[in-house]
Parts: sequence; C-alpha cells; structure tokens
Amino acid sequence: MTATRSDRALRADARRNRELIVGAARELIAERGADVPMEDVARRAKVGVATVYRRFPDRAALIRAVAMDSFGRVVDIARSAEDDEAGAWIALSRFVRQAAGELRLSTLLSLWFSATWAELRDDPENQRLRGVLLKILDRLVHQAKADGDLRADVETDDITSMLALLLRPIPGRQPDPGTPDRYLTILLDGLQARADPDRNPPG
Repeated sequence: MTATRSDRALRADARRNRELIVGAARELIAERGADVPMEDVARRAKVGVATVYRRFPDRAALIRAVAMDSFGRVVDIARSAEDDEAGAWIALSRFVRQAAGELRLSTLLSLWFSATWAELRDDPENQRLRGVLLKILDRLVHQAKADGDLRADVETDDITSMLALLLRPIPGRQPDPGTPDRYLTILLDGLQARADPDRNPPG
C-alpha cells in the first residue's frame, strides 16, 4: 500500500520529535548529570511528557538512544576529517579535538549507566559503527606513521585508550572548562613524531 501524504507527515513528525527528545536529553545530561527527570527532557524538547514516553518507555531506552546518537556523531567527525584533510596527521588531530566532547559524553554515560552501557556492547548497530570508526582511525594512524608525522610506536588502540583516560572525570575535582583542550594539546604533542633522535630512541 502506498503511503499517503498524511502518513508521511506523521512519520516526519515522529522523527522530528525523536530527534528533539534525544538532543534535549544529551544537553541536559551534559549540563546536569545522570539524574535528569523525563519531565525536564520533555520541557527542553518542547514536547509533551506523553510523547517522550511513547518514543522511549523508560530511562534506559532514552540513554541507549543518546549513546547511539553520540557515537554516530563521533563516526561522522572521523569521516569528515578523513575526507576533508589533505594529511593523515592533520585529519587525526582534527578528529581528536572535534570528537572530544562526544567521547567525554560517552565516557560519562558508561560510568553513570553501566548496565545500559553493557547492553550496548552487543547491539549490532553499535558494533557496526565501532567497526567503521576503527577502520577510519586505523587508516589515519598507518598513513600518519608512513608520512613520518606520528610516532612509530603508536597504534590505534593507544589513541583510543588515552582519550578514554584523558576524558574520564576525576572524582572530587571540579573540571576547569579549559582543561580538556590543554590536555588534548599535550596529548597530540606527545603523539607527534620528532626529528630529534633522542626523542624516540630505539628500543
């Protein structure tokens, strides 16, 4: 049966409402932490509470959607960096800086909603996106090393692991808004290859 214009409009409205709800939830979680009421999400999204629960029957469903949305954004950032930049090191540096906010949100979600996060590991779409991201980063890492711009002893897992540690909040310490950018600069400086033989002595 061919969809009517009314059916298409309803589906478009449903997609738009879903995007508004997920966007509102990611903003509120980033601003206020884990304990954001669904009513506040509805208010920020400018939809009714019933609409939120119709799309996401419980908090876990909403958190899963926020996590997948955030990870999709990370993949898009990696794709754009690889496609737009002439050099692999520049593309890798751009990815690290631009993806930091989304990766920090993912880190916080994994800490605050550990059970939901564990379920996501087995989600087929999550696994697909992770595979896409790692392939892009592998290409950038290998090319940056071949170009002599990235330290020869660095692998993709090193970069992802260092980012996860760097973006993890320190308990009891109020974060300084400028700190992540400064740390990312230090990280990138340490990853970059140097002509000085004393910088990276042979093992």
